[in-house]
Amino acid sequence: MQVSIFGGTGLIGGFLVELLTKDPDFHLVNLITRKKIKINNEKVKIILMDFSNKDSISKSVENSSVVFSAIGTTRSKVKGDQKKYREIDLDINLNIAKACKEKNVEHFSFVSSSGANYNSKNFYLKLKGEIENSIINLKLDSLSILRPSLLIGKRNEIRIGEKIAQLIIPLFSFLMPLNYRPIKAYQVAKAMINISKNKKKGTNIYHYKQIQLN
Repeated sequence: MQVSIFGGTGLIGGFLVELLTKDPDFHLVNLITRKKIKINNEKVKIILMDFSNKDSISKSVENSSVVFSAIGTTRSKVKGDQKKYREIDLDINLNIAKACKEKNVEHFSFVSSSGANYNSKNFYLKLKGEIENSIINLKLDSLSILRPSLLIGKRNEIRIGEKIAQLIIPLFSFLMPLNYRPIKAYQVAKAMINISKNKKKGTNIYHYKQIQLN
């Protein structure tokens, strides 16, 4: 299969690239990115792109059986600008999903968040819920939504608050509701790949337990 990845330079995306290059079921990995990166692997094709260009997004997923999106930002990166936050998390993911529908991609998988809820008063959870609803309404043939909570793993950039949480929260995770327990980013990436091979029809949402089982 041929696969396209958006957000491949992030925590989950990095593991996606690593696993896919070792997976014989995938012969070409299109790594779609906004910034120049170096990866020395004959299976990886790096595509530089302006993510605001819908036509470019559509062209990049052409001939792909599977498309993954681990696109997402943080308040600090957008300096608290909620409009910019929405442009990255909502608009880009929605345009990727629309491109998948247009190009008849067999399976689209993206990362959301535990607690995603359009009716939430929390900006982040409300936005994640809005993203989910917008993409679900496209009625893709095969759609997977993964809802991890706190991700465990080493990021390229330093996030002090998240780093502290990664050290402390796992100590008390057994007291937490199952869907809100921290999970390794590697496990999320692995589950996305395994789920994509089944191409289960319709919309399917995966929480902590389902992600662990895949």
